[in-house]
Amino acid sequence: MFDDKVLLITGGTGSFGNAVLNRYLSTGVREIRIFSRDEKKQDDMRQTYKNPKIFYFIGDVRDPASVDNAMHGVDYVFHAAALKQVPSCEFFPMEAIRTNVIGCANVINSAIRFGVEKVIILSTDKAVYPINAMGISKAMGEKIMIAASRNLNGSGTVLCGTRYGNVMASRGSVIPLFIDQIKSGKPVTITDPDMTRFMMTLDDAIDLVVFAFEHGQNGDMFVQKASASTMRTLAWALLELFRANNEIRIIGTRHGEKKHETLVNREEMTKAVDLGNYFRIPADNRDLNYGKFFTEGESSVTLTEEYNSENTTRLNLAEMKELLLKLEIIRSMTHSS
Repeated sequence: MFDDKVLLITGGTGSFGNAVLNRYLSTGVREIRIFSRDEKKQDDMRQTYKNPKIFYFIGDVRDPASVDNAMHGVDYVFHAAALKQVPSCEFFPMEAIRTNVIGCANVINSAIRFGVEKVIILSTDKAVYPINAMGISKAMGEKIMIAASRNLNGSGTVLCGTRYGNVMASRGSVIPLFIDQIKSGKPVTITDPDMTRFMMTLDDAIDLVVFAFEHGQNGDMFVQKASASTMRTLAWALLELFRANNEIRIIGTRHGEKKHETLVNREEMTKAVDLGNYFRIPADNRDLNYGKFFTEGESSVTLTEEYNSENTTRLNLAEMKELLLKLEIIRSMTHSS
């Protein structure tokens, strides 16, 4: 699918960008462009990969000119650039708007101008029933994508999106924090032991994007079905894997945190299409002169309530340990410990 294609990854120095590189660099892809603000991380990648297929663009999605500079000649775009730390966005909501809303619009508009074939917008479960600034800004990014897609049928550009739960061991997520605390002998700090989160590997995240590329139509949102775990089970699993007995300390929820996360809301479930391991949520493509009923994308889903981290498959301790052992960071550290 990517043979002789040019890929652009915004926010490409992050966990997702590195995972895309590791999967597709050895394929027939012609060029992969890494677009981000951080010159140090770009230089680290340059030294690590030393690959002539990778091109690095310093810029900011907030700046349309720098986005345009990286967009010419691109076939596919993975839009992963975002402010994603919930507490930080709570204290600086305008920064979340500038990156997650305006930046998303800049990427979409540039892709349309340059005739990009397909754009995948990476979103988050926090965009569903959002209660925090990060989730609200990502929800607006989804709305911008869907609104732009309504005018693109037949134009050659396809815009669609993917929603993720917790991507395990990604930068800034809880698993690396717990590992650091365990290895240094500190208490493992849990906000709420009964809090649940979807658990996805980086490979799952790439699989979801590839599925969206293969099956997406304008305005579609794709969600991968995923198991979930409580924070208590996750902490116990890590302690057992590291053969550690650190204290578990309950510190209370942080600014803007939910107890459970939702990937598909109740209203979306009424039109969602069950594709086995994935849900496809088609856009409502009626114009402002719409009729009374939405008829496109008749639901094939039997679940009538929202799809969230409380009503999905719940991992027990053994299952959580088995899933954690799929992560290289866990395998390497537990093998050496």
